[in-house]
Amino acid sequence: MKASELKTKFENGSCDDLLLDLYGDKDILDMERDRYIYALTSFIQRFGDLEVSVFTAAGRTEVSGNHTDHQHGRVLAASVNLDSIGVAAKADDVIEVMSDAFPIETLSISDLEKDPAQEGTSEALIKGVYQGFVNDGYHIGGMKAFVTSNVLAGAGLSSSASFEVLIGCILNGFYNGNDVPLPEIAKIAQYAENEYFGKPCGLMDQCACACGGLVTIDFQDPKQPVIEPIPVDFAKYGHSLCIVDTKGSHADLTDEYASIPGEMKTVARAMGHEVLRDVKEAEFYAALPRLRETCGDRAVLRAIHFFNENRRVPGIVEALKADDFEAFLAGINASGNSSFEYLQNVFPKGADRQMEVALGLALAQQALEGTGASRVHGGGFAGTIQAFVPDEKVPAFRDLMESCFGEGSCHVLKIRKYGGHQVL
Repeated sequence: MKASELKTKFENGSCDDLLLDLYGDKDILDMERDRYIYALTSFIQRFGDLEVSVFTAAGRTEVSGNHTDHQHGRVLAASVNLDSIGVAAKADDVIEVMSDAFPIETLSISDLEKDPAQEGTSEALIKGVYQGFVNDGYHIGGMKAFVTSNVLAGAGLSSSASFEVLIGCILNGFYNGNDVPLPEIAKIAQYAENEYFGKPCGLMDQCACACGGLVTIDFQDPKQPVIEPIPVDFAKYGHSLCIVDTKGSHADLTDEYASIPGEMKTVARAMGHEVLRDVKEAEFYAALPRLRETCGDRAVLRAIHFFNENRRVPGIVEALKADDFEAFLAGINASGNSSFEYLQNVFPKGADRQMEVALGLALAQQALEGTGASRVHGGGFAGTIQAFVPDEKVPAFRDLMESCFGEGSCHVLKIRKYGGHQVL
């Protein structure tokens, strides 16, 4: 269908049911309709009124399994109703992707070789996804695409993974009959980020962005992680997922982030292994006097967090499968407490005046009054907190958070059932 014809369908409301199914929230229907109209208009202005398809890839949130994946542990993650959307047309050998957020150079499918000068760029992600399709024996071809995203950058919602998965979904729809499984697109996206973009991320981000809904991943074999979708109608529990940006800076935190896997691996190596997943927990506890001496108490506490958190994830999954939402909330709170007390990633070493994440958690507990759940979100030390808030408490929760951290700092999201998806 021509881009102008699709634009008319969105303008006259013909796609409203589709948008409601995709985003699951009638309160944002007008905003989402406007986003698609904007994307189609922008495509026409840049490329002309061509035959197009429309694609989406979700953002994601980590629900449990904080800092376990780098030790080959278990995680629980979910796609959210912030996403990247792309209006795209087939092309010959040109890869012309236009973003409203940043400039992207035109590429060619005949030149997919890794370029170290492109590390950290969108061009690297695109080329990496294309090469990943080639490596796995899938078909590729050119595209002209306009991309826009409302996935919050720097908030632990995986804007780069959403973009990678979107490019993969376009290739899947145009040249592979949508036959490439979403977990395979996730692995290709991870390859692009690891090998071309230069970021050694795990697979959690890409899986949640691609697969949709809740997904648990076991990284015991990191080359072949076990991915299990958790079919849960989260909306029936009467809670909203809130992500609060506490406005702390991530600058100068590289050493803080690196210290967590570094100290965990120090403990693992002291036990004769490379990662904690391979260490027997009973043997770890039996060796505590020696480990305290050789690794230090903080490393030992972080290892305790790993063992507890890695056991906690399947318990939370089983609670959801058993329709026991109170046990789910208890698990999330326990995960958050463990991150604060044992993992110690709520504020950086030496902080005294600025403890934004800790303050956010304190305010969340005050607003929730013993209901719901809250925890540090993602890597920690600065940035965002996550809370599951009873729907009736959301207005007061948001007001309290925004009175402290500023207007627009509290984002009320839905867990959506679609990850990577061809919309039309």
